[in-house]
Amino acid sequence: MSLRDFIAELERTGKLAVVRQPVSKNYEMAGILKKLEPRPVLFEHIKESQFRVIGNLFCGKKPFADYLRISPPQIIVTMTNAIAHPVSPAVWNAGTPPCQEVVELAPDLDSLPILYHCEGDGGNYISSGVFLAKHPIHGQNADFHRAMQFSKTEMAVRVVQGRHFDAFLKDRRSLDVAVCIGLPPNILAAAATSVELGYDELTIACALEPFTVVPAKTVDILVPAGAEFVLEGTVHYERRYAEGPFVDLTETQDIIRNEPVFEVKAVTHRHDAIWQALLPGALEHKLLMGMPREPTIFQAVNRTVKCLDVHVNPGGCSWLHAIVQIEKQNEDDGKQAIAAAFAGHRSCKHVFIVDRDIDIYDPLSVEWALATRFQGDADLVVLPRSPGSSLDPSSEPGTHNTCRVGYDLTKPMESKGKKFDKTPFPDVDLKKFGM
Repeated sequence: MSLRDFIAELERTGKLAVVRQPVSKNYEMAGILKKLEPRPVLFEHIKESQFRVIGNLFCGKKPFADYLRISPPQIIVTMTNAIAHPVSPAVWNAGTPPCQEVVELAPDLDSLPILYHCEGDGGNYISSGVFLAKHPIHGQNADFHRAMQFSKTEMAVRVVQGRHFDAFLKDRRSLDVAVCIGLPPNILAAAATSVELGYDELTIACALEPFTVVPAKTVDILVPAGAEFVLEGTVHYERRYAEGPFVDLTETQDIIRNEPVFEVKAVTHRHDAIWQALLPGALEHKLLMGMPREPTIFQAVNRTVKCLDVHVNPGGCSWLHAIVQIEKQNEDDGKQAIAAAFAGHRSCKHVFIVDRDIDIYDPLSVEWALATRFQGDADLVVLPRSPGSSLDPSSEPGTHNTCRVGYDLTKPMESKGKKFDKTPFPDVDLKKFGM
């Protein structure tokens, strides 16, 4: 199923909100998307651009699973299998690919519906762009980077230190890139995964759902043939521009930094291209950040104890918290799972380990376990301060040192007089009572 097919299915089933009145890319679209979240929204008439805009497409696991024709509980297994068994995309060979129906070699970023999201932002931002780059030794890489427009052909790119793109850029100093916008969720999720250097994330995406690639027009990079937009150009390590502020995953505004400049040299797109908006700090942003970390946590925990499920939940900014469900077989399994979960996601700040009977997707259920199965002096694990996530506003400035805490919310293997299971009420058939 293509992204276009998915949008058509949303409209056919009445799940898509269509805004036909003129809307500005400055503040108005972001405000509407947030008001209607998690409902997908299609904007038909943008005041500053000829292109339509779609947003809120994948605000939860259900629409993501629906796209792949699986159920939400199957996501972790599906993602894990795709990482373990990558598939190289086939190269497009059927004439002009959709992403290159229009080729603009003298691009003007002002013509694109690049959103200005919130007051205080540093400018108009691309937040849904998947950056594709190529290294002569390590091959092609896919990653997310926000990019702030500051001229008709230039953007400042937030490059997080330590990522593969950062390594490529430091080594090459100038790096050709293709920024793809308007992509299906298999590519979005794959680009958000953390895999070893030299691993092409597009092969993970193709294992999730097959697609074809095509050589970009002006750079030596293979891009998804079905992308709505592709921005081609060069990121310069030595050229810097003040980037920010901008809303990050924690829904707080990030600081201003001097970041590398992306010089846009060409833009290709479909004839009737649809721009994909990704609301910063909102549910879709959280899903695409947190969900790809769940398989890595699952695998790490499952090597130590029997892991059943993992939820990197929105309440923890889909980055700083992980709720891990295990099948407890030994008394210390909870604490073993805590250590493994932190190893599986090093940006995690708080880990909660629960039993099979706790619904990890229901905050009330998890809190109930905290209230009834947890004693701080016995079940709390506090780790020494160490570098954590730069997204955490409470981490130590500069070093990002943070205190990691694990909560063993599992019940003891042997009860000493007290019961730890909820007592079920009688199951009755309400139809017998006319209800």
